[in-house]
Amino acid sequence: MAEVSATVSWLMKFDINAIVKSKEAFRLRLAALPVAEKLRLLDAMRERAVTIRGANPTEPRGVREEPSRYGSQRREADE
Repeated sequence: MAEVSATVSWLMKFDINAIVKSKEAFRLRLAALPVAEKLRLLDAMRERAVTIRGANPTEPRGVREEPSRYGSQRREADE
């Protein structure tokens, strides 16, 4: 386990200031791209998303609930 800790310590540095600075620089580079390049990147991201989702991208991902039926059943208090 000590070998893993030693390897991680020099490979991964959690310097939040460096991370924030790097993210801001990346955002600025993306913002400066021409629209056509941004669209190309968007198409590439969509292709990856389809691959990740699998062969059936239309498969529902959420919880499906049956709609409530108001007025079709009488409450016990009404009887």
